[in-house]
Amino acid sequence: MRLNQDPVAFEAFYRRHVDAVLKFVVRRVSDPHLAADLTADIFLAVLDSADTYTPGRGSEIAWLYGIARNVVSAQYRRATREARATGRLAGRRLMDDDDLARMEERIDAERQMRSALEAMAGLPEGERAVLELVAIDQLTVTEAATALGIRQVTARVRLHRARRALEHFTSPSAVYSEGRA
Repeated sequence: MRLNQDPVAFEAFYRRHVDAVLKFVVRRVSDPHLAADLTADIFLAVLDSADTYTPGRGSEIAWLYGIARNVVSAQYRRATREARATGRLAGRRLMDDDDLARMEERIDAERQMRSALEAMAGLPEGERAVLELVAIDQLTVTEAATALGIRQVTARVRLHRARRALEHFTSPSAVYSEGRA
């Protein structure tokens, strides 16, 4: 079919099948605006896929209903995704001024930790792993060594090297904490 190249042929095709397509759509949706939009979308899809029609494989209407089914199904999937997204948002409240102020305070309070984590990103993996477990996760050096599967002496050496490398990035209390006693 040359529907996408011949406006007269497309108009004739449209007039032949618009009522059938509209009936197909309104059996599946109850909103008249959505039905009109989907019908238009179906005929736009016909223009995009006019070259795929092969008369020997079936009638025009069967081909057209296949396109219509795909367009309507895509709409159902979109509507389902939108409903899920709306449902996820429905239980959430917007932040008021007090909430926003508290969030800004938390962000400011964590600024030093973010700086430390950024500085730690430049450390060798072994040193960073020990430092994270001790300074952030509050494990003892022995517990960190066990978690990493290394000897305690190795963990202490790596921790010492990491601390020396980070001295100028963070406060002494963040880096020099030995973890839980």
